[in-house]
Amino acid sequence: MRARRLTRTLTCIAVLSLTAAGCGLSGGSDSGDATAGGCKVDKGNVGSGKLSGEVKGKITFQTTNLKKDFGGFFNGVIKAFEKAHPDTTVKWIDDPGDATFGQRTVADAQACTLPDVINVDSPTATSLTKAGYLLNLGVKDPDAAKPFVPAFWKSSTMKDSSGATVHSVLPWYTGGVVLTYNKDLLAKAGIDPAKPPTTMFGLFADYEKIAKAAKGEYYATMANPVWRIPADWDQMNIKMLSADGKSAVFADDPRTAEWVAWMAKLYKAGAMPKDSLSSNNDPSTLYSQGKVAYGSTNPSFVRFVKQNSPSIYAKTGVGQQPFDALGHTTGAPQYIATAATSKNAPTALAFAKFLTNAQNQTAWCKDPSVVIFPTTTASLDDPFFQNVSGSDPFSEARKLVAEQLKTATAYQTNFSTAVQNAIVGQVQLAMQGKKSPAQAVKDAQAKANELLKQSS
Repeated sequence: MRARRLTRTLTCIAVLSLTAAGCGLSGGSDSGDATAGGCKVDKGNVGSGKLSGEVKGKITFQTTNLKKDFGGFFNGVIKAFEKAHPDTTVKWIDDPGDATFGQRTVADAQACTLPDVINVDSPTATSLTKAGYLLNLGVKDPDAAKPFVPAFWKSSTMKDSSGATVHSVLPWYTGGVVLTYNKDLLAKAGIDPAKPPTTMFGLFADYEKIAKAAKGEYYATMANPVWRIPADWDQMNIKMLSADGKSAVFADDPRTAEWVAWMAKLYKAGAMPKDSLSSNNDPSTLYSQGKVAYGSTNPSFVRFVKQNSPSIYAKTGVGQQPFDALGHTTGAPQYIATAATSKNAPTALAFAKFLTNAQNQTAWCKDPSVVIFPTTTASLDDPFFQNVSGSDPFSEARKLVAEQLKTATAYQTNFSTAVQNAIVGQVQLAMQGKKSPAQAVKDAQAKANELLKQSS
């Protein structure tokens, strides 16, 4: 799993209906009415002009599966905000982050009940921005960029319904991308964990070695390509979208079909559990049971292993995910968005900025239970993130990510989830032997272009 905590999978139907339902942004009438994504909102939330108004009233703040491990921290942030703004109340909602997360988010947006402040990943932010459900920060708060590392702020751009590039989210934190692996299982396959591959196809060759050595007793990785598209292709520096973002071009690169051919070969060879092809489960459970050699690429995955399977944690190694043709790692931050449909948008935006400020980012990222890094310049200057010691998996992950951030870019291809799912579906057919890799890639591009045309 790439460095994403939120479930990435919205159904195609749900995202298409969101795009169709979203009416973009429109100015209000003389009475002050305006719309955002088809919902009636305060005129100040949309159109031109900086957002203004008192910081008061009630707002909702939604995270994903954080309350159990980080309840104390976030309750503290909320109390500090409410103390600074006595007339405010923040209601914290912690979504479980299961496979229906996306569908619920779409339903909330269409029902005009999207949380005022919400943690989103790139695909969700892309869809919500295009449909007009998020505040345009570049217009409503032109100074919002100041605290953030320029590369991370640059990554927080999405396309609106007109195709214009807008800042609709605040970069919150980044986790980097690492290889996590069971050193014993790699050794059985003759793979040296101290020498991780430098290319994606080199990693696939190691998967093949594991399949031959394991003979079905354990596996290399999970099958569903939803975890790897577009992450692998980004790392391979495969261009996926035209400059204007209106058409797909990944089929033009022969390496795309080669990547699909490898996935089909590995699936057939038994490098991946057969029942994981369409499952949205990441490697966490099977890895903790010693049945998968490679775990999640999210550095904080090691916390899950340490808590749930100490014996496997003792065998866990951490290495560099292949830089491949890109030559460095792309950071994929988590984002905080403010709903354009908020009835208390000034309060919501104030809380979003408070949550993502340097002080709060530094405090959370120093938590010993996570391997995450802040996106503000002041936070990254803290010695805690510059001087990492220790040799346990957590420390190794922190060292690697700290090193990555020196050269990382925050760019990633922003497919809507509908487009991503269309591509994934074609790759799955190739992996099952129902299409040739070349045909699957050709059909995937055609289907992606159909969706891109519909939403333009």
